[in-house]
Amino acid sequence: MKSALTFFLAALLAAAPAAALDAPKGPVILTISGAVAQPNRDGLAVFDLSMLEGLKGRRVTMETPWTQGEVEFSGPFLREVLEAAGADGSRLIIRALNGYSAELPISDARDIDTILATRLDGKIMTVRTKGPSMLVYPFDQDRALYNEKYFARSVWQIGEIEVLR
Repeated sequence: MKSALTFFLAALLAAAPAAALDAPKGPVILTISGAVAQPNRDGLAVFDLSMLEGLKGRRVTMETPWTQGEVEFSGPFLREVLEAAGADGSRLIIRALNGYSAELPISDARDIDTILATRLDGKIMTVRTKGPSMLVYPFDQDRALYNEKYFARSVWQIGEIEVLR
């Protein structure tokens, strides 16, 4: 009986809709379009800085090809951002404010501890310092990621993420 009740409760929780995404209170710094189930503005999931920084994330010190010496990045895990938006797809197109874009499998968010860095050395990232956010791969955890394939996917000055099925 106990296992049947446990199974029923687990099924009920799994079927429950995800919590609605709150509306941003500050300036929007990230827009997620495409296959999103939790839009909060005209079919889009939009985030301000406090929304992003309220998600589970990581702070890490590492070297990158774009910085001098070791620097500290912090921000939410990309998978947490996508989950908050209700993203349901297989690929992402990450677009920078300057028009650069990179396509990557959604598994880079789900299976790798990629973050959307919003802070560099503890300071809010601005467009001048590669902000408002930058996709940072965990080069410190896996040196095999330190190559041109992942460098090309490491978009900075991110304005939009499109979720494709």
